[in-house]
Amino acid sequence: MKKILYIDMDNTLVDFSAKLKGIDPGVLAQFQDRYDEIPGVFALMPPVEGAIAAYQELADLFDTYILSTAPWGNPSAWENKLDWVKLHLGLGEDNPAYKRLILSHHKNLNRGDFLVDDRPHHNGVCGFEGEIIWFGADGTSSAPMPHGHVCKRTDGITPAKNWPAVVAYLKRQA
Repeated sequence: MKKILYIDMDNTLVDFSAKLKGIDPGVLAQFQDRYDEIPGVFALMPPVEGAIAAYQELADLFDTYILSTAPWGNPSAWENKLDWVKLHLGLGEDNPAYKRLILSHHKNLNRGDFLVDDRPHHNGVCGFEGEIIWFGADGTSSAPMPHGHVCKRTDGITPAKNWPAVVAYLKRQA
């Protein structure tokens, strides 16, 4: 039986910052500090470098799901995230992401072995029962949690700077 792996979308599979560079400065000012509420912002963002190949490789080794949060104030984001998965990972039943997108504000409610996420301090990630792979963390420092966020968990968080590091680590765990 394969172990269960969840992978976050924003800034893990999806390069969220890339799309922001093409948005009108007036719109960015209007949505300052809540860019995820810009209508349509999620639809056409590019993947993070290496993310698609990594997802496909890991889907062969694990029972793999995409576990993301969609902003409550932007209903189009829920549909846009599904569109992104179909565009980048395939439309048909034979693709590794078919019916494997979970949108939740409480990631801790999902049962599994691993969760790859860039923000272990948001949306219940810190309370996830399995091991958290902190995407984008280089492991050379104890990166502090953002102001106002507390994660009392001191074990089961493994830093991984990029997709090659994630794949190399998880291949040993499969």
